Amino acid sequence: MSIVITGATGQLGRMIIADLLAAGVPAGEVTAVARSEERAADLVAKGVRLHLADYDRPETFAGAFRPEDRVLLISGTDVGRRTAQHAAVIDAARAAGVAQLGYVGVFGGPKADFLLADDHRETERLILDSGLPYTFLRNNWYSEMYVGDLPGVVERGAIVTNVPAGSRIATAPRADYAAAAAVVMNGDGHLNQAYELGGDTAWSFEEFAEEVSRQTGTKVVHTSVSAAERQALLTGAGVPAAFAEILVDVDDAIGRGALSSTPGDLSRLIGRPTTPIADSIAAAQSSPTA
Repeated sequence: MSIVITGATGQLGRMIIADLLAAGVPAGEVTAVARSEERAADLVAKGVRLHLADYDRPETFAGAFRPEDRVLLISGTDVGRRTAQHAAVIDAARAAGVAQLGYVGVFGGPKADFLLADDHRETERLILDSGLPYTFLRNNWYSEMYVGDLPGVVERGAIVTNVPAGSRIATAPRADYAAAAAVVMNGDGHLNQAYELGGDTAWSFEEFAEEVSRQTGTKVVHTSVSAAERQALLTGAGVPAAFAEILVDVDDAIGRGALSSTPGDLSRLIGRPTTPIADSIAAAQSSPTA
């Protein structure tokens, strides 16, 4: 058996592989699928097998999988193009008859009603149609999306969204999601299951601002603006218009409560409470880039 991770040189893929190795999976039983040999050099140095493939070149997945493999498909980053890219992996996995096809999708699965979820819903449908044993890892938002710009938030004295006051979101850091993926790909009992993964506690942006204020000693507030104002702010800061539209749409979804539920799947999988947003704020402050 080999555990095969696509998109292995991304941040999530690297964390999953590190967790697998830490759990005692022999490096030779882990295969990293990556576009670049150079980017995967550190993984190869640890003994991890490498298969070079590109989501945009389906032929490069020939020979990537074997019948006994457990394959984890980490979604691509090209929003709007990902369904076709993922289909290349799904087709190759079906041709090989793999033992498990895991997929890192989005919170809510088929019920997710925001633009960013479109590719994920279609990918899950393709996997179901393939007939392969599957595991859906439906991740909520990463805490890093909000603490990643912590210095800027503190400098501006505000976190600006088009999320209505009081709306909540149940984030978790990337490391928590990676730990869950490693458990699912290395353990038994997860076939034909869908996990809704997110933080144990949903927080509001007012609470986020208060916690940042407390930890930094600088007053920070949550400023809620209209969708049109947020779109203009994002594009004015250099964000491409199409991606700005997606971010604005996500905030609308948060306002509808689409990312606020706390089913507890993530903490059950990793065997501990999820990392609170306060801890992610503290970690961001202590990071070299903060």
